[in-house]
Amino acid sequence: MNKHSPKPEPAAPAVHTAGKPKLRVLGTAISLLEELRVKAEADLGIEVSFDNNDFIVTQHKAAQEPDSYDIYDQCFHNLDIVWYWRAIQPIEIARIALWDEINDLTKTGQIGPGARLGQGDVPARKLYVQPSLALGDTPTGRISMLPTTHNFDSFAYRSDAVDPLQPMNSWAALLDERWSGRAALVDEPAIGIFDAALAAQAAGLMSFGNIGNMTVAEIDELMDILEARRKAGFFRGFWRTAEEAAGLMVAGETDIQSMWSTGIGILNGRGFPVEQAAPAEGYRAWHGGLCLSRRLSGRMLDVAYDYLNWWISGWPGAVVARQGYYISTPERSRRYMSAAEWDYWYEGLAAREDLPGPDGTVRVKRGSVRSGGSYWQRANGIAVWNTTMDEHNYLVRRWMQLVGRAEKDI
Repeated sequence: MNKHSPKPEPAAPAVHTAGKPKLRVLGTAISLLEELRVKAEADLGIEVSFDNNDFIVTQHKAAQEPDSYDIYDQCFHNLDIVWYWRAIQPIEIARIALWDEINDLTKTGQIGPGARLGQGDVPARKLYVQPSLALGDTPTGRISMLPTTHNFDSFAYRSDAVDPLQPMNSWAALLDERWSGRAALVDEPAIGIFDAALAAQAAGLMSFGNIGNMTVAEIDELMDILEARRKAGFFRGFWRTAEEAAGLMVAGETDIQSMWSTGIGILNGRGFPVEQAAPAEGYRAWHGGLCLSRRLSGRMLDVAYDYLNWWISGWPGAVVARQGYYISTPERSRRYMSAAEWDYWYEGLAAREDLPGPDGTVRVKRGSVRSGGSYWQRANGIAVWNTTMDEHNYLVRRWMQLVGRAEKDI
């Protein structure tokens, strides 16, 4: 997809006021936090507005309304369509002051030599802008997206609903019949499909030639499995935001489901008995970043680069760590975290004190231990990356049919 290059339109000035530029950021709740917006305004001397939507709406706006934003804050697996339509422009590495400090997970796909390389849309394969304007992993002087937040997701379960003698350490649990009527998946095809695929494969229900790029036949087989579960009343719901995910558990509707770190944080903050699994098969990983709108030029382009550099300078990474996400320049962020925070979020050690979330309220209780170990252990256990597969359009049609029917059932 990204090898096709429609002729880009001439750049036009972004929105700005006399004297104080206004930077418009399009993205999701992953990183469009009010604490970050306020701090960016103070540090950079600009106005910042956030357009916060779910993944699907955000991607659609990014591709179809490039005049409506200056910065696209999204994930690498959502990059193909906006690059194809030239809604964004290349980022000059020479203008990224801390480029050399960005870790290897994004640049090579591995946290270190010999680390496990997950299947699917490994960010490194879409990072560099090639002379042909295709995206690839051969280093050049330009990149498609500045790597920022990332994480390694799995599923969560109510710890008070599980026999402590039966470890929940396999994706197979997500499709286990004992959770019929008490399970939920995330409603985003490029994400939820992999939770389901990892579960089906772990349970021995099917196998894949390449789980990161399924064939039509494999998609059909997997969707048929999910349809059979739906007809049997297995799924309680499909969710799009962390708040919705947490709400399902708080309302007593689910015992097991897809879950993001933000959802875990919400539940932990309420003292809810929830655990995130550390599957033996590996995590479903994702990597977010920042893109420049094709419309940026002149002063506003300079402002946008300031924002990109600010994002990896340390303070923002400390904020997102408090909701369970990692940053591409962790040592910079370490300076803005307490020793207890660093030990818990990055080293995988027990919290030596109550720890705050981004808003300052307690999110982690003293003595808690993050599942999966340290950042480096988790990063070495990637099964697959969130991916927009070759057969994505077909997958979306099948997925929408499943979710639409499930919503009528509920």
